[in-house]
Amino acid sequence: MKKIDIDKAKKSLEYLYEIYSEMSSNADELSKKRCPYKNAKSRCTATFECRNQHFLKNSTELAICTGSDLLDYRPAWKI
Repeated sequence: MKKIDIDKAKKSLEYLYEIYSEMSSNADELSKKRCPYKNAKSRCTATFECRNQHFLKNSTELAICTGSDLLDYRPAWKI
């Protein structure tokens, strides 16, 4: 069985931690401006009511998200 180089493994984990920390920070910032339920096609995937949902008549598609990515969307949620 091959022996594990503990120093190399530690450096690798530290590097992965840096990558994921940066990704997490970016996601945190985006989450303050863009609703996490808005998909790439600006459709709402939320399973609850939101005043930013716009349903098209006679459509079975998801609601259109009318929220602005420049505003704090969180008060729109009805809890």
